[in-house]
Amino acid sequence: MLELQAYFAPHDPASRGFAQPVRAIPGEGLQVPLWILGSSLYGAELAAELGLPYAFASHFAPQQMMQAIALYRARFKPSAQLSAPYVMLGFNVFAADSDEEGELLATSLMQAFVALRSGNPGKLKPPLAGYADTLPLDYRATLRAVLGSSAIGAPATVKAATEAFVARTGADELMVTSQIFDHQARLKSYEVFAGLFAESHASAAGVAA
Repeated sequence: MLELQAYFAPHDPASRGFAQPVRAIPGEGLQVPLWILGSSLYGAELAAELGLPYAFASHFAPQQMMQAIALYRARFKPSAQLSAPYVMLGFNVFAADSDEEGELLATSLMQAFVALRSGNPGKLKPPLAGYADTLPLDYRATLRAVLGSSAIGAPATVKAATEAFVARTGADELMVTSQIFDHQARLKSYEVFAGLFAESHASAAGVAA
């Protein structure tokens, strides 16, 4: 990471304590903002030590999310790039007209995760009604944990789940993902989600202005 930072800094072979025979052109001197993306505690420690913003892959590996956030914030050291901790969290969204439809759409992600865990990864599959009920209990428990960083259902359900997630984690930003099989349904999910928070975002911007 230090070597990568050096490539985007003004050229100074000795500034980082190691030889820099390669010069990144045209990247040199651009000071491109860097992030640490992780799904374990090591990434949190590294981001804190280097004073970088931290993105946690909670949309598929939420098990250590709260511990990683706490560790990052507690050990954060200000840097030239960032003066205070900044956390982005991955968040699954399956927004639809009803809770039932949203839950159906989410079964594509469930199938993908089970396939990955069982050593059979492949393309995203169509939603399958009642899919979770066909799984062994251990897989059902795993899916409940994986979907802990998710908002699934009708607009009101999605908004409430998102607000609760942000309140619980103190996230500064969300990275929203929607592994929905049908492209139009995926676009609709993003549009619904954006619409739910567009008004509050505009209000916040107005206050800040």
